Amino acid sequence: MSARISRRTLIASAAVAAATTTLGRPALAQSSARVVIIGGGFGGAMAARAVKRADPRISVTLIEQNRTFTACPLSNAVVVGLREIRLQQFSYERLAAEGIALAYEAATSVDAGTRSVLLNSGTSVPYDRLILAPGIDFHWEKLAGYNAQAAEQLPHAWKAGEQTLILRRQLESLEDGANVLVTVPANPYRCAPAPYERASLIAWYLKNRKPRSKVIVLDAKDQFSMQRLFQNAWKELYPDHLEWVSLSDGGNVTAVEVTNRTVDADFNNYKGGVVNIIPPQKAGRIADIAGVADRTGWCPVDPVTFESKLQPNMHVLGDAALLSGMAKSAFAATASAKACAAAVVKLLANGVPSETKLINACYSLIAPDYAISIAGVYQPENGAFAEVEGSTASSPVDAPRELRAAEAKYAEGWFNTITAEVFG
Repeated sequence: MSARISRRTLIASAAVAAATTTLGRPALAQSSARVVIIGGGFGGAMAARAVKRADPRISVTLIEQNRTFTACPLSNAVVVGLREIRLQQFSYERLAAEGIALAYEAATSVDAGTRSVLLNSGTSVPYDRLILAPGIDFHWEKLAGYNAQAAEQLPHAWKAGEQTLILRRQLESLEDGANVLVTVPANPYRCAPAPYERASLIAWYLKNRKPRSKVIVLDAKDQFSMQRLFQNAWKELYPDHLEWVSLSDGGNVTAVEVTNRTVDADFNNYKGGVVNIIPPQKAGRIADIAGVADRTGWCPVDPVTFESKLQPNMHVLGDAALLSGMAKSAFAATASAKACAAAVVKLLANGVPSETKLINACYSLIAPDYAISIAGVYQPENGAFAEVEGSTASSPVDAPRELRAAEAKYAEGWFNTITAEVFG
């Protein structure tokens, strides 16, 4: 890490960025401008609020089929019984109170020619600018034997909610001595460190509740985010309860057998009492329908406006967007939502959006009183996002346990701050 940017300074800056929305109020070129947002997660809900606050005269409609949002950050703690699912759930009442129209329906198609979104009920919603924040979907076809039905038996728990609770119940009923398998896909996917946080917390659970069991991580990669920090913690805390199998050691999973809870990897077959399959991922289905996803399954965007590089007048946020080296996270989603909202307001006023730097930060729990973190700054460069040289800052490798415990508290504080800003 560069001496020019300390870790404390960067994390503090990230906290400020998460708690502040700074958008001007330019005069609109058209007084009845319509902004429609599809997807009410961190990115979509933040964009809706940011646009409306920037200029209340803009008509803002948020299309989201679920009346309650269930947050993924800290949901791994729900899996192992450290949190209750209700603490992850938020309504859209405050958004409605700010004058944002809510359509609790699924968007089924987007007509770029007429600039309209068709809802499941048959209602057509016109827009001047469309913001898509559809989150992720799964490449079911890339993992033989695994599909939506199989996920009821071998949960992915990568969309928080009922899947989170299925995995929790399976861990609770696990026979002591049976192993837990966690499969990790190749990049990119939602929240790069999250599989390793999950494996860590499951190892904590097994160590305390099922001491004869262990978690085996089957990974399609040889390297991952904060690897040294995670592996040092595993060696210290879970030497007998966590095994990581890298790509080079045969960790890439190629097929799943649901009935006997077995997975086929490159070199071996593995059987688990609980099998958590994290599938390969892509942008949410409406992104493909709207024509903003490319062959990778993700959505290339302009790094200043977040406008799609494939469709005019459409912008893409959150996990669905292809942001080069910037990881997919709730923090990144809210940061990009603010930048996108500012750009959309400027574009509606026939203005020129300004370039902005984005901060991304992520906390990962290793145990209830042990957490690590990473943060970085990103800026537009050559049509994509690039990391600002020297900006990456992570937890010290040799930090005392007091700092690890403090970071566990910071993680919950960050969660409370960001959810209050977006939904509170």
